[in-house]
Amino acid sequence: MVVTGVGMITPLGRNTGETFEHARQGRSGIDYLRAFDTRGLPVRIGGEVADRWIQQPPGVAARLERMASRAIQLMWTAAMEATEQAKLGRIRDRYRIGVILGYHGETSSLGDIARIFRAWDGDGQWDATRLRQGGYDAFSLVRHKVDVGPTLISRIFDCRGSSIGIASACAAGGQAIGEAYRLIRSRRADAAIAGGCEASLTYLGLSGFILLKALTERYTSPPTASRPFDRKRSGFVISEGAGALVLEDLDHARERGAPILGEVLGYGDSTDAYRITDIHPQADGAVLAMARAIEDAGVERGQIGYINAHGTSTVQNDALETLAVKRVFGERAASVPLSSNKSMLGHTIGAAGAIEAILTLEGIRQSLLLPTINHETPDPRCDLDYVPNVARRFPHRIALSNSFGFGGHNASVCVGAFEDG
Repeated sequence: MVVTGVGMITPLGRNTGETFEHARQGRSGIDYLRAFDTRGLPVRIGGEVADRWIQQPPGVAARLERMASRAIQLMWTAAMEATEQAKLGRIRDRYRIGVILGYHGETSSLGDIARIFRAWDGDGQWDATRLRQGGYDAFSLVRHKVDVGPTLISRIFDCRGSSIGIASACAAGGQAIGEAYRLIRSRRADAAIAGGCEASLTYLGLSGFILLKALTERYTSPPTASRPFDRKRSGFVISEGAGALVLEDLDHARERGAPILGEVLGYGDSTDAYRITDIHPQADGAVLAMARAIEDAGVERGQIGYINAHGTSTVQNDALETLAVKRVFGERAASVPLSSNKSMLGHTIGAAGAIEAILTLEGIRQSLLLPTINHETPDPRCDLDYVPNVARRFPHRIALSNSFGFGGHNASVCVGAFEDG
């Protein structure tokens, strides 16, 4: 299974090249939020994508814009980069191209609630005319529906195979890649657009994560707030973005002369079945996902050269992911470098797994490990090699990309350099 195109849009850049280069430099995409008024909130930072980076969809698809949430606008921007690189438009049999998308629908804004409230008379009666006049219409509903995301991406890029939406929190992007991999491996598709997108930077979206006590409220400056595996970490920083990959059967890619950027070698997933907001105390689900990905890839654990960690910067996640790596790799764990892109990007939730898998592939291609920035104070429970603060030249051929989500969803994707023959 090969990757023939990649694309992304993140707080660090408008495309894959910009994002990877800025991450290589150890830059942070975190700043004070500008999209809405954060006064009165204990969290006022996040990773925003510049509006000017969002591209308009091609041709007739532009008419679909009213149905597209901001997350889907980010997604089609990333997918345009990926499909152009893969030359996906040249494939004649559109019925053999699928779309698997990690997506959670549009996050409601205070404006949505205000419009609905104004259409209610207080006695249980609704005025539909007033609701429409206030700007809340059928398209408002559509933008909130998870299934509409993959439908729109399928329509824009004329993909007529399987179309599946995955709503599994922080694991969604990784699971989308894994399910696309399974779809093609089962011979039900020749190619697929796989990825994830998220745009939850609204007052309500931010407030929800604040109530969950998941976000950091202690930081000296926005760029230093996300600090995975550091002893002073206190929560993650929420961000927006999208990542897209074109996965393709090797023979199909070769026949049409598509560029081959790397391989998806294996995929593992699991569910903790523990608590909604807590990881299993022995990291059983994370261990199982990584072990399954390695087994599915048909490689030895000793062949894994790097791990792109989920690394959220929460006290619990980082300690338990460290434990999971130790359980999977045993005595060798200390010699396997792992790092967290979220130290620079923040947490893009449903997009994270896709963005991070792409950055992992790019790292393999460039023989480079991206750093974990803001790693200043060692934590005795986090005592592995986290590639602290500075990118490292490091040739490697096979890597894991981990995504572990609220609700106990776990995904691990094994990727590698393309081995011809």
